[in-house]
Amino acid sequence: MGMLGFEWRVAVRFLREGHMQTLLIIVGVSAGVAVIAYISALISGLQGNTLAKTLGAQPHVSISAPEDVVTPALEMRDGQRAITETQPRAQRLRSIANWQALVPLLEAHPGVAAVSPMVSGAGLALRGEATQAIALLGVELDRYDRIVGLRGKLVEGAARLGPGEAIIGSELARDLGVRPGDRIGVQTGTVTDALRVTALVDLGVKDLNRRTVIVPLRTAQNMLALPGGATSVDLGLRDVWAAQELADELRRQLPYKVESWQESNAQLVTALNAQSISTSLIRVVVLVVVVLGIASVLVVSVVQKRREIGILRAMGATRGQVLRLFLLQGAIVGAAGSVLGLLLARTMIFLFTFFVRGSDGQPLFAIGLPLSLALQIALLALACGVLAAVAPARRAAAMDPAQAIRL
Repeated sequence: MGMLGFEWRVAVRFLREGHMQTLLIIVGVSAGVAVIAYISALISGLQGNTLAKTLGAQPHVSISAPEDVVTPALEMRDGQRAITETQPRAQRLRSIANWQALVPLLEAHPGVAAVSPMVSGAGLALRGEATQAIALLGVELDRYDRIVGLRGKLVEGAARLGPGEAIIGSELARDLGVRPGDRIGVQTGTVTDALRVTALVDLGVKDLNRRTVIVPLRTAQNMLALPGGATSVDLGLRDVWAAQELADELRRQLPYKVESWQESNAQLVTALNAQSISTSLIRVVVLVVVVLGIASVLVVSVVQKRREIGILRAMGATRGQVLRLFLLQGAIVGAAGSVLGLLLARTMIFLFTFFVRGSDGQPLFAIGLPLSLALQIALLALACGVLAAVAPARRAAAMDPAQAIRL
């Protein structure tokens, strides 16, 4: 402040003398900052909620046995005829070879947070006259919980998977008319077993809730005729966005089918990318408007204060001091607008959370303005204020004092 004391006092005085112009541009800057902060927080919350729902019931990376393929025929010599079309082979339930040895190797990878073997297959759930097609999942509960957070999705009952026990989706329980403690029949091929329901879960997707039956790994192995087998090994990562990179790495190293959540949800990833691009475009447009608004006000200020600038130069003010005082005006406008804009954005976020609610009366999704994002936007607004002041400041610094005083 000591080094810029003169420039600071003159910059504040110029802004106060043109108080109406200053007020209008600060309001404009605050509106721009509020739009950027609110849109950024809204899109971030929406994407976070979408990812949480999508990845809440599936792994980040899944490893499974390669598909059965028809062995290609030998190449024919010139002039020989060959059958060019072959019938695709029907896919059967297959176990990953040596999956027990694969699990510790995957757990040792620095990017992997959890590993869970699984046996999955189709079946029927039976109770009385009710019959429902199901997806039977055999898991080790503690490992599977670290992948999808199953215990956090409980609707009723206790998360427990002992021999002869099952956890089922809430919609399936409604269709079968069962509650925790009741028994259901599960049929797979020629095998039928009676299982006691220990808990109901909400996996976030109605279709999954209607067809999911989770049983112990050994139970599923017996029912699906895969003794000691695992149809897939699911991975949970520390960084969900590193899934594709890890999948590509594992695909090069292992003779298995490896699929990331981005590959299995390609349309979702495209939509998220489109949202991010749209948000970036909105930011750029708003920032351009803010810069032009500040620049236009300061250009007018240079014209209006031409005589004062000439007097300051005649009294000994250097070109650098004149340049800095206008840059300070831009910085002050940007800083004041960013503070008011962030307060306005917080108010908009509160109103959205308070008034926009789902059918259950709860907010649609969590939305907030993290401190890091707020600081980033504030610094961006400050930089835009200084950038907008560069051209007017250079014009003011280039004025000839004698001509400015005569005008």
